[in-house]
Amino acid sequence: MNLSDRLDQDAKEALRAKDKVRLGAIRRARAAITDAEKRPGVAAGGGLDEDARIAVLAKLAKQHKESIAQFTAGGRDDLVAREQVELAVLETYLPAEADDDEIDAVVREVIASVGASGPRDMGKVMKPAMEQLRGRADGGRVKDAVQRSLAG
Repeated sequence: MNLSDRLDQDAKEALRAKDKVRLGAIRRARAAITDAEKRPGVAAGGGLDEDARIAVLAKLAKQHKESIAQFTAGGRDDLVAREQVELAVLETYLPAEADDDEIDAVVREVIASVGASGPRDMGKVMKPAMEQLRGRADGGRVKDAVQRSLAG
């Protein structure tokens, strides 16, 4: 079952269970995917593939994480709780987050394959590393791992 079908099915279940928070999060996720599919270049190409749909949800999850940080800093515990619940719903549709060891292993492998030798080769390493870790690691974490590996 693809991601869109899972979202549709889970929305129906949340509606039957009268789970408004889960239903709202799923509806926002479906709306984000629909918006992405309606972009001019995407619509002409036949829509989004599964990886692109996951990327849309990963972007939403990142936005929730940023909101949580902002609301926490502002002392808005009520909004933090809501964002955390919605983030938890989104994370059920995302692949498991890569841990630091896995990110470091991918970065080392890419460095060896492209022959990177110092910080000036960061661009050569970032693109292939992000392609391998797409949807499973935040770009900032990958960037930090690349910087550590190329500096030492």
